[in-house]
Amino acid sequence: MERLPGFSGLTAFYAAARHGTLTGAAQELNVSQPAISRRIASLEAELGCALFDRSHKPARMTQPGKDLLQALHSGFGQIESAVSQIKKNVETRIVTVTAPSGFVAFWLIPQLGELEQAFPDVTIRIISQEYGEAVRPGDLVIRFGLAGSDGQNEQRLLGDEVFPAISPLYLARLQMRAGAYDFSRMTFLTMEAARSQWHDWPSWFKSTGQEMPHAARVLDFSSYAMLVNARLAGQGVFLAWGGILDGFLQAGALVRLEAAATVSTRGYYASLRDGAAADADVGRIMDWIVEKAGFKA
Repeated sequence: MERLPGFSGLTAFYAAARHGTLTGAAQELNVSQPAISRRIASLEAELGCALFDRSHKPARMTQPGKDLLQALHSGFGQIESAVSQIKKNVETRIVTVTAPSGFVAFWLIPQLGELEQAFPDVTIRIISQEYGEAVRPGDLVIRFGLAGSDGQNEQRLLGDEVFPAISPLYLARLQMRAGAYDFSRMTFLTMEAARSQWHDWPSWFKSTGQEMPHAARVLDFSSYAMLVNARLAGQGVFLAWGGILDGFLQAGALVRLEAAATVSTRGYYASLRDGAAADADVGRIMDWIVEKAGFKA
């Protein structure tokens, strides 16, 4: 690989070519005019050719000089663009929130308008993950599971009540009501990947002192979004988690069955990534989410 000329000579030539005078280049680089002249002369000696035709007043750029200027203009232009973007990113306050896809889709996104109003000067970046995926890095991490036992400073979000809910369309199709229904005639919606994480139908029936209907029909989904879409479309009954789908219940898109509820030891927990605690924006956004979620122990 050809060794590049010294950077001081290149910058001196680039400044002189842009300003058209050694004086302008000297002022830009905060050095004396003779220093600019020496740097350009050293660069010409290193390249083995003249970059300026000094027989004219003012000096004119030779063809090698024009070729070098074009290359420097491209290279320095990219550097200037990169520096500008880096400065912009440093000046922009960004907080990254990592959370399970269900929490993001059905709790966090509906709150984004209020969250952005509360923090207008902060760019909030959201990373969604499916159950079973490794936790991705974020300034603020929300996870689902049991309370941490390693002394982690976590705060509980949302409720811990688990209850059956159903689309009113599905109830009407079966000619049932929220207070008068028959589980044996229903299709049970489940999510395979989450069975080890929260209540599934067998554990819910057991915890409420009931027996799950024999040979029950089950529809199993691989993602939480698919599961929610199926229940909203009236494909069966599902287990709702307190707080996540309250908007659908309040709007009447879902109906809570008048059945026993159970309390889970699992839930959503928020914590700050190591080192993020010193960032005031991250801490304030976590406090906002915790307060908005409104979990009461």
